[in-house]
Amino acid sequence: MNNLIKGRARLLGDNINTDTNCSSKYLPGKDNAYVAQHAFEKVAPAFIGNFKAGDIIVAGKNFGINSSREQAVHVMHLMGVAAIVSHSFGRQFFRNTINNGLPALECDIGGIADGDEIEIDLASGKVSVAARGIERTVPVLPPAVRAILAEGGLITFLQKYPDWKAA
Repeated sequence: MNNLIKGRARLLGDNINTDTNCSSKYLPGKDNAYVAQHAFEKVAPAFIGNFKAGDIIVAGKNFGINSSREQAVHVMHLMGVAAIVSHSFGRQFFRNTINNGLPALECDIGGIADGDEIEIDLASGKVSVAARGIERTVPVLPPAVRAILAEGGLITFLQKYPDWKAA
């Protein structure tokens, strides 16, 4: 994984439950690819139609609340989500993003508009929208977390480094 991620911002609001992108009305019985075609339709009906692989989800408070469902992250991978920037995350969801190799950063999203070109520098902890003069500093993800992301997730990381021990 590159420490520099660039894409278009695709905005969602506050309190986005994982059931809105990985709806239980489709599970079981439908595969994740089918579910990805209907992601977020309850909260933003045009979202999936405007979303393109490489876009970055920018959301308000409590993104990914109320569920430990890993399929939510799997669906976002199928959508081509490059990263998620949110004011705050549900803790289980945040951990699932890291475990499944999807960068997620907590950041003030004020002033970012849908469709803005956004740049995330994981190594320096910067989120920028040059066209709006926005540059926000966020906590740098620890090296171990960036290493997990670089390998595509925790299982792949541990398969590659079976003797790794946390400091």
